[in-house]
Amino acid sequence: MAKKRVHAEEHENHERWLVSYADFMTLLFAFFVVMYSISRIDQKRMIEVAKAIKFAMHYKGTGGIDEIPVFDGPVLEGGCVTNLGDQRSTNQDVEAVEAVRRRIEKKLKGLLLERPDVPPTVLMRTEGRRLMIRLSASHFFDPSQAAIRPEMIPVLDAIANELAQFHRSIRIEGHTDDQTAAHTRFRDNWDLSASRAAAVASYMQGAHHIDGKLLSAAGQGSTRPIADNGTPQGRETNRRVELVLEIKAEDALDAIAR
Repeated sequence: MAKKRVHAEEHENHERWLVSYADFMTLLFAFFVVMYSISRIDQKRMIEVAKAIKFAMHYKGTGGIDEIPVFDGPVLEGGCVTNLGDQRSTNQDVEAVEAVRRRIEKKLKGLLLERPDVPPTVLMRTEGRRLMIRLSASHFFDPSQAAIRPEMIPVLDAIANELAQFHRSIRIEGHTDDQTAAHTRFRDNWDLSASRAAAVASYMQGAHHIDGKLLSAAGQGSTRPIADNGTPQGRETNRRVELVLEIKAEDALDAIAR
C-alpha cells in the first residue's frame, strides 16, 4: 500500500504590510519636501513679477519713429519686461557700454568745436546694451552729396576705432529731410540717404578692416524725422547718419571699457 504524501503547510508571511507601509512613508516624505520647497516664496520677487505682468498688459513706450523705443516699466534683473525672453543685461554691462560712450566723447572733444546754435556734429546715447551714434549729415557731407568730407575723417576714425573692438554687427542708417534733392546724381532722398550710409560703411570696412559681414547700410529717406521739417534747424537735425551697435550678453565688456 502506497504511503500518502503529506504536504508541509506553507509558512504565511505576516509582515508583508511593512513593504507597503515603507513605500507609503517614502511618498509621504517626498510630498512634504515638495510642499515645503514651494512654500518658501521670495516675496520681493513675487511683487516684481506681479508688477511686470500688470505693466505688460498696459505698457506705454516712448520714442516711435523718431527715437529709439524706450519702454519705462518694472525692471527685472537689469532688463525691461519686454526683454524677458533674452539674456538680461547686468548693471556692470550697462556701465561698460556707458564707459565706451564716455571714452568716445572724450576723444571727440579735441576734434570738434561745437556751437550752441547748431545741432551737434556727433550725438551719442546708450540704452542697456545698445549704443547709438548720430552723425550730422550737414557736417559730414556737402549738400546733396554722399562723399565724406576730408575734415571729418578723423572724427569717424575715432568712432570706428572703438566700435571695431566689439566685433559685433553695426547697423548704419542714412536719413534726410523732406526737401527734394535737386541737380544731383541721386534719384531721390532714398537714393541719397542710402549712398551716405554706404559711404560710411565702406570707409569703416576699408580703413579699419571691420568685417563687411558685420556692417549693414540702409537708407530711410525722409520717413523717420526726429525734428520739425518746417524749420531750417529741424531739417538740419533730420539730415543724419546713425550707427547702432547691438552688444551681446557674452561680450567681455569689462575689458573693452577700460
